[in-house]
Amino acid sequence: MTNILMFMTDDHAQWALPAYGNREIIAPTLTYLANTGVRMANAFTPTPVCSPARASFWTGLFPSQHGIHDYINEDDKEREKLDWLGDEVTLASRLQESGYTTALCGKWHCGNGRKKQPGFDVWQSTGSVTARYNNLDNEYSDEGEVYRKDGYETQIITDNAVHFLRERDTEKPFFLFVGYTTTHSPWVNHPERLVSHYRNCRFEDIPEDTVYHFGRLAGESTLPSRFDEREAQAQYYACVTQIDEQVGRLLDELDALKLRDDTLVIYTADHGLNCGHHGVWGKGNGTRPLNMLEESIRVPLIFNHPGNLFAGQVRSEFTDHTDLFKTVLDYAGINV
Repeated sequence: MTNILMFMTDDHAQWALPAYGNREIIAPTLTYLANTGVRMANAFTPTPVCSPARASFWTGLFPSQHGIHDYINEDDKEREKLDWLGDEVTLASRLQESGYTTALCGKWHCGNGRKKQPGFDVWQSTGSVTARYNNLDNEYSDEGEVYRKDGYETQIITDNAVHFLRERDTEKPFFLFVGYTTTHSPWVNHPERLVSHYRNCRFEDIPEDTVYHFGRLAGESTLPSRFDEREAQAQYYACVTQIDEQVGRLLDELDALKLRDDTLVIYTADHGLNCGHHGVWGKGNGTRPLNMLEESIRVPLIFNHPGNLFAGQVRSEFTDHTDLFKTVLDYAGINV
């Protein structure tokens, strides 16, 4: 059975990767994965908002079926604790039942994220919305115990993932889900060593279209960062490079543990993002009515498994996260 290392980044739009044509972002690891793997040119999210998109991946169902239609407010402790997915059998449960050791390191955001969810052997989730800020004093849940930890969240998530790879049951295949929250707003306080580089960019991949004609701005489109677009864009670009560094750390760990040839690596995002495109900041809920702009719904989707997938493929089939649910199960040899 094949090991599976799955990356799902929060708010990483398809347009914001060199492999999809961006000319200024530096992301050598993700470029390498695309060039030596399979890149899906037309990958989409079912719904351009965090919680319903993630629920669609975990269940293989559309929001009209699983019932989550907007983001779950993790600041509302009572609503966040609700059992939003009910009796749905998730991808993690199906993999666990088939003999996989399953782990989540990072963002869950399908409700009750502080509590270890069914189907997971290891649970190290970002415990609340505060963890998005990439500042000190972030909240996490480790096997249901909530604690706080200093440091850049992206690096802490990777530390936890590395620890899992080193300490896992080596007699069983693994499914490791790494959920980076970086690229999510607010676009501030990311590593200065990265942000300073991007302040010199021209951001030519972001069209000059400053007016949204189909409703009013809402959500992230109303954050103060909109008044300094170039700084927010530099912070967003820096997030992508920071994620790329951490993906590289985990690929290096697979190499060191001699697991690379036995592991399918998948990189995607829950949905896309506008960084001033059409005058919008954010995703679907960056406007009212909600939008389905291309930048909101297109996501990167890269598969890489040396010796098993032909390198350098670019596939044009239309696909979304419900398809990805079935693809992972199919690759693991599990019939649903």
